[in-house]
Amino acid sequence: MLTFLYKLFLKLQNVKYGKRLILKGLPVIFNKKGATLSIGEGCIIKSSFLSNLVGLYSKTIILTRTPEACVEIGNHVGISGATIYARSRIEIGDYTNIGGNVKILDNDFHPVEPEARLLDDKNQIGTAPIHIGRNCFIGCNVIILKGSNLGDNCVVGAGAVVSGTFESGCVIAGNPARTIKRV
Repeated sequence: MLTFLYKLFLKLQNVKYGKRLILKGLPVIFNKKGATLSIGEGCIIKSSFLSNLVGLYSKTIILTRTPEACVEIGNHVGISGATIYARSRIEIGDYTNIGGNVKILDNDFHPVEPEARLLDDKNQIGTAPIHIGRNCFIGCNVIILKGSNLGDNCVVGAGAVVSGTFESGCVIAGNPARTIKRV
């Protein structure tokens, strides 16, 4: 019953979601008026502590922060206690699995320039779209930063800090993340 009510809440926010969306625990999903947030068919979003025994630190959080923001989550995507935060655009391909406590952030949250921070100038916040390909596996505690582009079938090792473009079929690890092998 609670899941039904939550899905009704999503519709009221103009969040589009496909058939067979499974919510384990209640995520925090917020779609800014005018923004686009879509979740494909057959997705599983885990937000309760016991839904993934890797040890989730928080509920899954998916949000669009500006009216021009867009989050597109493909079909059959699994998400566990991750944060997906868009001021610009975040695309996640079909069959991708996002491990516990992952952060996918297409912006800097605050201006880099000291003067802009003093003025709290939201127009000076750096943003760049993120694209995560089809059938990727993102390990626990990964951070994917603005402007990152992962090709299809990439694997990102636990704790990596990803920034940049990676070809399809890469195994990526480290801080900063780099390709360590091809599959």
